[in-house]
Amino acid sequence: MQSSDQEVLQRASDWLQQGYRAHLFTVIQTWGSAPRLPGAILVVREDGHLVGSVSGGCIEDDLADKAKHQQLPEQASIMEYGVNQAEAQRFGIPCGGQIKIFSEPLTHESQLVPMLESLAQRRLLKRSVHLPSGEVRHAYVLPEGQPRLESEWFHSYFGPQWRLLIIGANQLGSVLAAMAQALDFYVMICDPREEMRAEWHVEGADWLPGMPDDVVLEIVPDPHTAIVAVTHDPKLDDMALLEALKSNAFYIGALGAVKNQEKRKQRLRSFDLSEQEVNRLHGPVGLRIGSRTPAEIAVSILAELIQERSQVQQAGLSQAATTRAVA
Repeated sequence: MQSSDQEVLQRASDWLQQGYRAHLFTVIQTWGSAPRLPGAILVVREDGHLVGSVSGGCIEDDLADKAKHQQLPEQASIMEYGVNQAEAQRFGIPCGGQIKIFSEPLTHESQLVPMLESLAQRRLLKRSVHLPSGEVRHAYVLPEGQPRLESEWFHSYFGPQWRLLIIGANQLGSVLAAMAQALDFYVMICDPREEMRAEWHVEGADWLPGMPDDVVLEIVPDPHTAIVAVTHDPKLDDMALLEALKSNAFYIGALGAVKNQEKRKQRLRSFDLSEQEVNRLHGPVGLRIGSRTPAEIAVSILAELIQERSQVQQAGLSQAATTRAVA
């Protein structure tokens, strides 16, 4: 399954190949209760068709209307919405929020190729646009934070999609896989049991054959990867967790009651894992919300994933800000 950014950029590329012109909009900064975060993108075609989102809908409608009447900027520029209470109410921005958006005209599909390639290759791309001239520069970088204005340059980033590897194709695994895709995770599923493979019917998830520990090594977990074991079979879960806990995955969880989790941690300690590595395991997996059914447990797992992902993003922003300050 493609990430939301990939879907937006690929659709825009298709339009440009068909001879349409369009504009790419990127959220630079928000204040108050603006509904989208910095980095959110929207592409509006010259006839008002659009894909993506930068707000709850009203700003998109305004940009589409401007496109149909040829009122969008002809050069790279900055647009602001909700600068006062009246405009905030007009554009549906709650609590007087404000949004600053970068606008850039698109005339050829080649403008989007570097971003699509970076997403496909799971590499973080820094895209810098010079406002006075429209010059564009690309560079592969380490995490630097959110999109930002720096003198006459606008920097935005396109990078790895968040991934979720599920060990176990049972009912919980199925519900978790379906829900996670709605949250923009690229979902992978692993279960060596043939009877489970035969009954797997979740579209969009990538089935990875083989033993779970081998699969964990094959996907090379990075800081954008989460791994959750839900088979309830130590022979499958434990070996996968053994490799996962030594990886760079940002989240590792396993299904099971508190007593079973303690037994699992004792088994893991008998291998070459440090106490710090063992303590990375989230178990029982998910937030404590009183969940019992597979759907409720899936919600609790994804809630914890979102929480951990936000912390990872915030830590990256803090580190990037420190690095820039030192520089």
